[in-house]
Parts: sequence; C-alpha cells; structure tokens
Amino acid sequence: MSRQDNSRKGKTSGRGNNTTKGKSSARGNAPLKGENRNKPTGRGGAPTKHTAGSKTEGKPNTNTKKSTARPDGIRLNKYIANSGICSRREADTYIATGLVTVNGKIVNEMGHKVQRTDDVRFDGRRISPEPDTYILLNKPKSVATTTSDSKGLTVMDLISNATTANVKPVGRLGRNATGLILFTNDDALMKKLHNKGMERLFHIELDKNLKAADLDKIREGLLVDGEKVFVEEISYVTNAPKKEVGLKIKNMGNSLIRTIFDHLGYNVVKVDCVTIAHLTKKDLPRGRWKILTKQEVELFSML
Repeated sequence: MSRQDNSRKGKTSGRGNNTTKGKSSARGNAPLKGENRNKPTGRGGAPTKHTAGSKTEGKPNTNTKKSTARPDGIRLNKYIANSGICSRREADTYIATGLVTVNGKIVNEMGHKVQRTDDVRFDGRRISPEPDTYILLNKPKSVATTTSDSKGLTVMDLISNATTANVKPVGRLGRNATGLILFTNDDALMKKLHNKGMERLFHIELDKNLKAADLDKIREGLLVDGEKVFVEEISYVTNAPKKEVGLKIKNMGNSLIRTIFDHLGYNVVKVDCVTIAHLTKKDLPRGRWKILTKQEVELFSML
C-alpha cells in the first residue's frame, strides 16, 4: 500500500500548530486509568440490535465459520421501511404510485423481492435497508484489517456479532499494530473522511531514543523518495523514554509511520492508535467493540 493518503497526492494534510517539543498525551498499550473492566452489555452469538444512539459494547466473535446459505431476498416494502424513510404501509403507497425504482426500472408489484446489492431508489435517491451504523473497535495485535484472511482472524471477525449491517473499516492498521479502528456503512461519512483525512493519534515505540534533531525534521516535513511527507503533530510521550513518541497524522493508510522512521534509521517496535478524531479508548479494553452514541456520531459533522 502507498504510504500517502490518496486524497493528498502523497501528503498528509499538513503540519499542526504545535511548534515546541511538548509532551504527548498518547498512551501505551496498557488500559487507561478508570477503564471499565465489567462485562460489556453486547454479547457474542446473535447480532445486537441497536441504533446509532445506543451504547452497547461487546467481546469479539472468534467463531469464523461463514454461512453458505443463499439469501432469498427481502420484500420491497420492508426494504424501504428498514431504511427509515417510512412505514411498510406508506411504502406500499409509494410503490403503487411509481416513486420506487429497482435497478433503474419502476416496480409496482407489492410482493416484489430485492437483494441487498440491488440499486433501490425512492424518488430518485438511493436507499439502503440498513440504518447508519458506527462501531469502534480496540484492535488487538496479530489481527488483519481486511475483510478476509486465510492466515487468521480479521477485524471483521471481531465485530461480526455487533451488527448485521454491511460496515467497513475506515482507515487501516497493520497486522501487528493495535488500537482504534472505526467501522461504518455511512457512505457519506466514509467519503468525507477519505477526502479530508481523519486525525489519528498514535503512541509509537522505537528501538532507540529519537534524537531531538530527528524529531524536528519530522515536524518540519521529510523529503522521502523525492516527495515531502508531513505530519500533524509529533512530540515525546510524557514521563516515558525518548524512544516513545506521540504522532498525529491524517493519512488513512498503515505504512506512513514506518516509512518516516525507516528513513531516519529507526525500527518501529510498537504502534498503537489511541484516538480517532474525538474518539478515545476510554472504557474500551483491547479486543472489545462499542456502538457509537448519537452524540459521538454528531461530532463528525464538525470535522
């Protein structure tokens, strides 16, 4: 994967306002103080029903057996009602009046069934049978940020009992990296974050102390393979050895961090994503997920 964010043609969105060698608030792999160790409300097994405003958490589902059953489809009026636009009875009226199309064709048949992959539109606007869903996972080590992996668990396996919605990860973490990953089926939000970038704060441990001169080089922007690479912020972690730094970037990939430090002659030992925008790991132990609250979702509109 490229080390740069596609939306910035090889650069993250630019330096932050931090111009001093300050101390970072990034934390290591240990849970934050006050972390809730109680058993979460979301449980493995059956999918957890929720809305964007519900506060549910859960353990990862380690049963990776996939169903081979072929779906028979869903009735069109139920598909429309599930999108949240209207009730089933109102959907029948809209279907009868020709306001609904399936794959470009008007459908008036009440019992017509559609697949989730069909292009269903109401009054010209494409709709989905799933409510917008937002999940935050605290990823453990040795789990791939992919939809499938023959070598072991993926992040999708860990949240498989969180929702039936077709959510996807926003941004990536390396297999051996840990920390926060956001999942959603909200296409508008995904497009916004990929275009504008998504601030992520990482706690990074190197194989040796980071020289102050090298920290300044990273802060000012590095020339790597003929291209300038910027970060938002970088500083030493408070009350920790100089080999631990907090690094904030808007790059959505998983290779920029190693590219920066490889260029300067350092080996990256650990990478932990401790914040995504306004979201933190508070009360979210490693390997657990939670559904974002309505307030947490609304804050994305301010980005």
